[in-house]
Amino acid sequence: MVTRHGHLLTVMAHADDAELWAGGTLCRHAHLGWRTSIAVPASDPVRDGEAAAGADVLGARLHLLPDMTIATVAALLAELRPDVVITHPADDVHPDHRHASGVVLGALPEVVIATGRPGRVYTCDSYNNLDQHGRPLDLPVVIDTTDYHHTKIKALLAHESQPIAEHFGPMAETLGRLHGHRIGTGFGEGFRPVPVLGRIPATDTL
Repeated sequence: MVTRHGHLLTVMAHADDAELWAGGTLCRHAHLGWRTSIAVPASDPVRDGEAAAGADVLGARLHLLPDMTIATVAALLAELRPDVVITHPADDVHPDHRHASGVVLGALPEVVIATGRPGRVYTCDSYNNLDQHGRPLDLPVVIDTTDYHHTKIKALLAHESQPIAEHFGPMAETLGRLHGHRIGTGFGEGFRPVPVLGRIPATDTL
């Protein structure tokens, strides 16, 4: 149960990634009074518009990055000073996801030393819960997203240029039920904590 307010930021590789891997978590935290943000690289007018629409459904603020580099992400982190950051797994199936993860982790040390934030960093799920070697991802932290799953799917459907109904939507349903089953709820989203400057702070929130 989230017991305090803060700022949750997702830094993802593509316009629909935040909705797919953390949409329920973003929506849950927004409803509980957190500031929530999504950062993705700018693409084209269609995808950028879809990104804005999806973020709006989730109650998140969208930040379009000019590129996915350590300098750009470090500048955003220093400006926003989020309490919690979510990004892709370092061993993700998709090379763009792996790159985004490396950029976020590469930006963290100097920003955390300078600002003290983020205090906690997590990596999210991937396609069919698998890493690039075909092994299941270990995601020990599961957030109950049952009450927000419908909104997550609505946000996904805002990405009309993508194969949501045929591919990403059914995968979101399957993974949501998988993680929900792990904690005895209808739907959930799984995450793995990443050490920040060699530490994983104890917390009863994400």
